[in-house]
Amino acid sequence: LVDKKMGDVVVTNDGATILQEMDIAHPAAKMLVEIARKQENVVGDGTTTVVIIAGELLKKAMELYEDGIAIPTILIGYRLAVAKAMEILYSISTDARDPDTLFGIAKTAMTGKGSDYAKDELAQLLVQAALKVEEGEKLDKTLIKIHRINGGSVEDSLIVDGIYIDQGRANEAMPEEMRDCKIALMKYPLELKDLENAKVDFTDPLQMQAFLDSEQ
Repeated sequence: LVDKKMGDVVVTNDGATILQEMDIAHPAAKMLVEIARKQENVVGDGTTTVVIIAGELLKKAMELYEDGIAIPTILIGYRLAVAKAMEILYSISTDARDPDTLFGIAKTAMTGKGSDYAKDELAQLLVQAALKVEEGEKLDKTLIKIHRINGGSVEDSLIVDGIYIDQGRANEAMPEEMRDCKIALMKYPLELKDLENAKVDFTDPLQMQAFLDSEQ
């Protein structure tokens, strides 16, 4: 629970959000905020964990410094520790490309994000979307766009494998859904901008009624 200066209250368990909402001035603390932000952008989860680990490393570094160890020596030791940690992590890592493992990872990352009641459905959609834009070892997140529509439920979420255009029907008489269509992209609108001085010729009374109906 974060009480902001303007009286707004933020309820979250996300480490990055909590840090971003805090008024932090200390340079080391600002560095932790940046670490959390980068973790959120690159991984999407684990912000609290990365801040706790970074904070503990800073604490231990301060203890070493107070014991008389030179800062360059501490830096060398930390770099050696990072290399060893990466070696161990790679040696115990497993392939996470099977759908069941990816589904579990997605569910874990969503826990506490406000959509727990629908996280099974959303986790499936997340895995499908990620696999669609995967290229070898890389995942281009810019190819995934999330669009929110008011009035529906989270469980109504779906994946559109193509282009989504937020535009209503030109006329209420048009069908709400059409499949296997041919779409024309036009530079100029097919409409009459100003009918005040326009001249319209009708050869049948029904044409006039149809024209009036279309204007409504």
